[in-house]
Amino acid sequence: MKKFLALLIVGLIFSFGQSSVSAQGKILVAYFSRIGEEYGVGNITKGNTAIVAEIIAKKTGADLFEIKTVKSYPNNYDECTKVASREKAQNARPELATRVNNFDSYDTIFIGSPVWYSTSPMAIYTFLESYNFSGKKIIPFVTHAGSGLGDIPQRFSLICPDAEFLKGLAVRGSVAQNNSAEVESKVEEWLEKIKIDL
Repeated sequence: MKKFLALLIVGLIFSFGQSSVSAQGKILVAYFSRIGEEYGVGNITKGNTAIVAEIIAKKTGADLFEIKTVKSYPNNYDECTKVASREKAQNARPELATRVNNFDSYDTIFIGSPVWYSTSPMAIYTFLESYNFSGKKIIPFVTHAGSGLGDIPQRFSLICPDAEFLKGLAVRGSVAQNNSAEVESKVEEWLEKIKIDL
């Protein structure tokens, strides 16, 4: 009997220790980010959204996945904006070069992108249409130069109507590049508000 009680106590302690995993299930942070000439921050070697994605993954213990396109976007800022504008006008779906393994095993998915012309790059919509998000939690996060989340939450919900959406996070690109402490603080505060265990 004593042995049984000891095993039961150990089991309960282990269960409580695992609560941060079981609360959200398995977590994925999927993001699209761009390097090169960037508005307001100059030439960058790590994308604004990549910086935020890495902080979220670190805080939540999530797996990290970079969404990459087969055809890269131009490094030159003006050239990139022309491509982005054309893709948005055409409602294009750029081909992706990467794919998530075991996507069905994830319960909570953070999706990050820059904001281009008040929405995500069209590659994000290719990503959303490539998987079944039914029953999953989707949490958007963006980097921007003044537009906030833009129309991203609305567009995401139209593409994935059977998913549960949590409040998104918007971080200025200049802050992501120049003040990691502020980004960490913003991320921690946001995760607490949307009840994601740290």
